[in-house]
Amino acid sequence: MQRCEWAEHASEIEQRYHDNEWGIPVHDDRVWFEFITLEGAQAGLSWSTILNKRIGYQQAFDHFDVEKVAQYNAEKIATLIKNPAIVRNKLKVKATVTNAQSFITIQQAFGRFDHYIWQFVDNKPLVNHWELSTDVPTHSSISDALSKDLKQRGFKFIGTTICYALMQATGMVDDHTKDCFCYQN
Repeated sequence: MQRCEWAEHASEIEQRYHDNEWGIPVHDDRVWFEFITLEGAQAGLSWSTILNKRIGYQQAFDHFDVEKVAQYNAEKIATLIKNPAIVRNKLKVKATVTNAQSFITIQQAFGRFDHYIWQFVDNKPLVNHWELSTDVPTHSSISDALSKDLKQRGFKFIGTTICYALMQATGMVDDHTKDCFCYQN
C-alpha cells in the first residue's frame, strides 16, 4: 500500500493514524474537542510526539469531556503541568481550559460545535488533488477565516496553520496525495 509521503516511512502509530483517521470526516463534538486540544498542544512540536502522548491526554483531560475540562481550577491546572504524560506547557494547558469554555459557548449558540465548524466548508469535505506532499499547503483562506473566528470567540493556540492541520485531521479537507491508497478522486 502506498501512503502519503509523510506517512510512508513514519512510525507505526503515525501510519495507523494516517490510514484510519487523517482526512476522515468528524461529527462528534467530543472528538472535535480532542483534536482542537491535540493540535494546539502540537504547536512547535512534531505530530508524532502528540500521537505518542494521546492516551496520556485522554486520561489527563477526562477523555475530553468538555464540561469537566471547562471547570478545571488553578489546582487542577498545576497538577496537569506536572504530568509527564502530556506536554507540560503552562500556556497550552491553560489554553485547553479556556478553549473548553469557548467550545461550550459555541455549542450553546449552534446546538453542536459540529454545526458551527462544518459551515466553513459548506458542510462537505474539500477534496484536493495533490500530486506530491510538497504541494499540500500549510494554511488556506478557509483556515485563515476559521482561525480568526475562533480567536474572536476566545480560543487560544488556534492560528491558521493549526486550523489547517485541524481541518486535515478531521476530514474538512482531504489532502491525501493522488498516489495514496486513501485518495478519493
